[in-house]
Amino acid sequence: MLLELAQWLARDVRAFNVLNYITLRTVLAALTALAISFIVGPVMIRKLTAYKIGQSVRDDGPQSHLVKAGTPTMGGALILVSITITTLLWADLSNRYIWVVLLTTLGFGVIGWVDDYRKVVYRNPKGLSAKSKFFWQSVIAVSVALYLVFTADLPSQTSLIVPFFKQVAIPLGVFGFVALAYFVIVGTSNAVNLTDGLDGLAIMPTVMISSALAIFAYVAGHAVFAKYLGIPYVPHAGELAVFCGALAGAGLAFLWFNAYPAEVFMGDVGALALGAALGVVTVIVRQEIVLVIMGGVFVVETLSVILQVASFKLTGKRIFRMAPLHHHYELKGWKENQVVVRFWIITMMLVLFGLSTLKLR
Repeated sequence: MLLELAQWLARDVRAFNVLNYITLRTVLAALTALAISFIVGPVMIRKLTAYKIGQSVRDDGPQSHLVKAGTPTMGGALILVSITITTLLWADLSNRYIWVVLLTTLGFGVIGWVDDYRKVVYRNPKGLSAKSKFFWQSVIAVSVALYLVFTADLPSQTSLIVPFFKQVAIPLGVFGFVALAYFVIVGTSNAVNLTDGLDGLAIMPTVMISSALAIFAYVAGHAVFAKYLGIPYVPHAGELAVFCGALAGAGLAFLWFNAYPAEVFMGDVGALALGAALGVVTVIVRQEIVLVIMGGVFVVETLSVILQVASFKLTGKRIFRMAPLHHHYELKGWKENQVVVRFWIITMMLVLFGLSTLKLR
C-alpha cells in the first residue's frame, strides 16, 4: 500500500524511491509492528481480562504454574493483527508470495482461535478436536504446497537443498515436494504450539528464526547474491523479508507483555499461526533442513512428546518426568526463567549456525 503510494510520489519527488529497497521496508515493518503492538496490546489485554478469557493450568504440572490460572490467553491475536496491518502497509501487494504466506498464517490462526475459543469460552478442555484441527491444517498446507509446486518457475524451486554443499539438490517431483511442504508447515506449526508452555519460551526463538529467514529470503530473491552464495534463486522471494520483519517486530512487542510473569498468553491462535508462517517461508526459500537446525528447540520439544507417548504406550514407563521437555527440567529443579533463557541461548547458537550455511558451502 505505502510502496505503491511512494512509487506514485516518486514521479515528482525522487526521495520516495528509497522505499523501493526491501531492506529499508523490512526495518520499517519491524518498527511499525512494534508500534502497533505497543498501542493495541494494553487495550486487548484489558478486553481479554474483562471477558474473563483466562488460561486453564494442568494440575499435574509444576506447582509454580498454578498461579497462572486465569491469565488472559488468545494474545496471539495481537501478533496477527500487527503482522497483517504492517504487511499490508509495507509489502509489495502484487507479490504472490506475500499473499501465500499471509493467508496461510491467518488460516492457521483461525484454527487456533476456534480451539482457544472453545476452551476458554465454552469451557471445553478439549477445544477443537485433534482430528478436526489436523484436518484443517492439512487442507491449508496441501493447498499451499500444490499452489507452490505448480507455479514454480525453476527446477531448483522444487528441489531439496542440502546445506554445506553447493551442487547438491535433490529433485522432489510433485508428490515429494507436496509431502515435504506439508510436513514442514504442519510440523512447524504444531512444534511451536508444543513449545509455548512457559512465559516467553516460544516467542523469542520465533523472532530469532524469523529474522534469520528474512536474510535467507532476501538473498534467495536476489539473483546475484543467490548465485554467489550457491543457493537457489527464487524470483520475487526477497519481498518475504518484509513479512519476516513484521513478524519479528510483532513478536518482540508481544514478548514485552509475555515476559515472566506474563500479562497475557499467546494461545493456539498465535502459536499455530507463527509456526505455519515460519514453515511456509522456509518452503518458499528452499531451506527446510536449515529450519530443522535453527528450530532445534522446537524439534527437541516435539520429539520429547512423541517419545514420552510412545514409551508409555509400549512399556508403561515415562522417559521424562513430564513432556514437553521444558516441564521436565522444571520438575528437575530449574526455575522457569532459567529454562526459558537457556533455551533462548541454545536457539541463538543454532540460528547463527544456520546462517553460517549461507557461506559454508
